[in-house]
Amino acid sequence: MVFGSVPNVPRVMQHTRSTNVADDIDFEIFGQEMQFVEIELDPGESAIAEAGGMMFKAPAIHMDTIFGDGSAQQPKGLFGSIMGAGKRLLTGESLFMTVFTHHGQGKARVAFAAPYPGTILPFHLADMGGAIICQKDAFLCAAKGVSVGIHFQKRVMTGLFGGEGFIMQRLEGDGFAFIHVGGCLIEKELVQGEELHVDTGCVAAMTPSVEFDIVRAGNIKSMIFGGEGVFFAHLRGPGKVWLQSLPFSRLAGRVLANAGPAGGTGEGSILGPFGDMFDGDNG
Repeated sequence: MVFGSVPNVPRVMQHTRSTNVADDIDFEIFGQEMQFVEIELDPGESAIAEAGGMMFKAPAIHMDTIFGDGSAQQPKGLFGSIMGAGKRLLTGESLFMTVFTHHGQGKARVAFAAPYPGTILPFHLADMGGAIICQKDAFLCAAKGVSVGIHFQKRVMTGLFGGEGFIMQRLEGDGFAFIHVGGCLIEKELVQGEELHVDTGCVAAMTPSVEFDIVRAGNIKSMIFGGEGVFFAHLRGPGKVWLQSLPFSRLAGRVLANAGPAGGTGEGSILGPFGDMFDGDNG
């Protein structure tokens, strides 16, 4: 795919699996900037999602809260559940995940919405070699049986200074997993030895074959005054990477930077927030 193009995400995708680890689900993605994914479940099938991600569901689909992700890869018993939940804490996520299981007849649907503008990207993990690495806040939902774990960067320097790229999520299995990419999505395939410098927050996902390291962002002057951070993510092929133009941290940073003491921006007035008292919108 040519760098800079946006991949076409199919609205409906049918598939046939040769393994039987994850539940076999069908889905449809709706919307443009603010998307949601609607998953169709057969009786007994389940989907997992982050707490608070559900948009709507059929009455026959029951919700259950569990430690970890409930996958076959998670160690069994109470200790295994605690271990799975503890790993999620390292990625900044909740201790719990929610399982949605269809207990009725026929087919039923459950939908999960993106938390902010961007694109929902579906991965059939069986076609990706069984695993994908993504940003720690990118995971949205998946077929039950997909393992949601953590991925540490191997190099010590990357761990100390990699920022958002240090601790990432590792999605493993043979079913469908859905991640949310902020802003515009770019898919880039790196050939053997090809390199790319990226803002650490803009690396949304990558295949495990891609090497992730960090490099210094220019000289000392550029690092201090350039506004692009101290380090860049250094990606080396072979493999695929998916880049996002709007990391959530960047969005949140802009909101906080422009929020005045009273919660307003005070734009257009030298009085700042005090000018809001006289703008005619508070009556």
